[in-house]
Amino acid sequence: MSETAEGGKPHALLRLRIALPFVLVALIWGSTWYVITGQIDAVPASWSVAYRFALATPAMFAVALLMRRSLRIERAGHVLALLIGLTQFCGNFNFVYRAELHLTSGVVAVMFGMLMVPNALLGRWLLGQQVTARFLLGSAIAIAGIALLLLHEARISPLGGNVVLGVLLAVGGILSASVANVIQANETGRAVPMVSLLAWSMLYGTAFDVAIAWVTAGPPVFPAAPAFWAGTAWLAFAGSVVTFPLYYTIVRQIGAGRAAYNGVLVIVIAMLISTVVEGYQWSLLAAAGAVLGTAGMILALRARQV
Repeated sequence: MSETAEGGKPHALLRLRIALPFVLVALIWGSTWYVITGQIDAVPASWSVAYRFALATPAMFAVALLMRRSLRIERAGHVLALLIGLTQFCGNFNFVYRAELHLTSGVVAVMFGMLMVPNALLGRWLLGQQVTARFLLGSAIAIAGIALLLLHEARISPLGGNVVLGVLLAVGGILSASVANVIQANETGRAVPMVSLLAWSMLYGTAFDVAIAWVTAGPPVFPAAPAFWAGTAWLAFAGSVVTFPLYYTIVRQIGAGRAAYNGVLVIVIAMLISTVVEGYQWSLLAAAGAVLGTAGMILALRARQV
């Protein structure tokens, strides 16, 4: 996409009020992929997710009150919040945390760069959004790149067959997040103050998280390590309370297609962090996969209708 949008108007991403939160969200989300790896060592993944949103939920309600947004929403709004809580703040994160038990954080982040594909398909089905031929071509190129990265991961991973399980879990997370991304953009979602919708969604999601954790992992486990709680706080406040309102504001300002450029920057940051702190081993295969994946995503996103 050129520096100017169609009709000669400046590209939305060049406007400071959009560019600054855009970069901030990418920096924070790029870091969260690695932080998650420290949350699943001594604590079952489900409880780690529950702790994250148990901290984030009251903070999001506080943000709504500080912004003087009404927390009273209609029944349809609560139904939507319940669905977003189930898919985004429960299903998505439970799948992601478990996926990182089997794959490096960088690879899971790269896979999530393909969120645009189910978003486009669900958007066309549920919202009537069009999908262009260039978008399909870019998606195909990106999928080829993802396949090379995963092949490299399978060759070097000490977990053997668990790589397949990691991929399946990541796909589950992608599909869950995609459902939430699309349904929040419907008429009901746009009629509710964004921070209020997020607050109720997180509340419902936390309830689901606690229920799943108790059923699958038993009573809660409270680790004594300060590093665990510091990571949980970062994921809750920076990675959830700060980023989700900013990201959904970007989506509403420039559309889901352009906002998805954020995913490309997140991948770059996550892969760099994974290389430095996790010892991610680059090879010609991995480099080719990263180049193809990024190029395909940029091509697809440039073609995505907003």
